[in-house]
Amino acid sequence: METTKYIWMDGKFVAWDDAKVHILTHTLHYGMGVFEGIRFYETAKGPAIFRLTDHVNRLFDGAGKTFMKVPFKKADFSNAIVETVRKNSIHSGYIRPILYYGYGKMGLDPTGAPVNASIAVWPWGSYLGAEAVSVMTSSFIRLHPKSTDAGSKICGHYVNSIFASCEAKANGFQEALLLDYNGMCAEGPGENIFFVKNEVLYTPKLGNILSGITRDSVMRIAAKEGIKTIEKDISPKELKQSDEAFFTGTAAEITAIKKIDSTVIGNGSIGKITKKIRVIFLDSVSGKNKEYESWLTYVR
Repeated sequence: METTKYIWMDGKFVAWDDAKVHILTHTLHYGMGVFEGIRFYETAKGPAIFRLTDHVNRLFDGAGKTFMKVPFKKADFSNAIVETVRKNSIHSGYIRPILYYGYGKMGLDPTGAPVNASIAVWPWGSYLGAEAVSVMTSSFIRLHPKSTDAGSKICGHYVNSIFASCEAKANGFQEALLLDYNGMCAEGPGENIFFVKNEVLYTPKLGNILSGITRDSVMRIAAKEGIKTIEKDISPKELKQSDEAFFTGTAAEITAIKKIDSTVIGNGSIGKITKKIRVIFLDSVSGKNKEYESWLTYVR
């Protein structure tokens, strides 16, 4: 992967190669930590971070749900994210803030382990590597909502995602689709999912899925464009009968789905409504659409 010069760790900047943790770091062994993925984009006014406040709010909310007492205020942590982008002098890329239980205690109960924080940034282009991708319905289901907090980006959750992703790629697909415990469509390993039928937009309702910030952005764009969005339980059959389908996520941005299992979606390329929303989204994050400029935090 591409690297940058500095990573922010617990209030200090350290050189990329020196950003290390102890082998007995609690989160490394047990997965109880929370993180965010945030993109920043090159604009005419300099780098701009996409929906920074919403990402930090979700991070701190997840920390509370994982029993963490974060040793930083939201405002200070947000400022640290901005300063990490500035100090590394790159115009666009990906930000990975993480809050985790550090070294000092082993055993399942994290009480007494320190809460540590870090922020890294690096250049990162297209996550899925194509405008439209092929998708496999995974044999692994999304974590049951009563077994965890489904709406938080908890580190350990992503073992579930990795199983699904590796299975899909081993079978010749570019990404996976996880169903929930009722056999309904949930999400991709790192993405929310939408489909279009008769010019109406559909997406799984919250409860079994991550409350995605890009997902929310798409719904806001759709509303302003007069496109109706319905949140509901969606069967795999209904999804496969759609006119268009696409993934959303910080890394994936808006990526069309051309095939699910053996079923081609629409004409097998990016659809009309998907393309329209994608263009508005990309114009917005790059500062070209003033309608959504409030989503951007400029790094000056």
